[in-house]
Amino acid sequence: MREEREDDDGLDDVAVRHVQPYQAVKAYRCPGCNHEIAPGVGHKVVVPVHSPDLRRHWHTPCWEAELRRHGRGGSPTAANRAPKGPKRPKHRRRPRPG
Repeated sequence: MREEREDDDGLDDVAVRHVQPYQAVKAYRCPGCNHEIAPGVGHKVVVPVHSPDLRRHWHTPCWEAELRRHGRGGSPTAANRAPKGPKRPKHRRRPRPG
């Protein structure tokens, strides 16, 4: 996923890439929560287009929260997901004979 930004809110042109759990082989420190992203944990890599040496690895929820803080929305897979259909009634168990 690539997101290009051009604003004065600190999220200048950035490229965002999702790292799958099987691709995550090193530990990183998330700048959003200052906790470790352990090897084997899927996360986002955020790379400023004009300063690729300043790339940062973020927990996915931390990056989505950062976007919301700057009025950019959140995850297209969670926050903007189409609403589910109507709930079906729960199945009632039949009484056991006996």
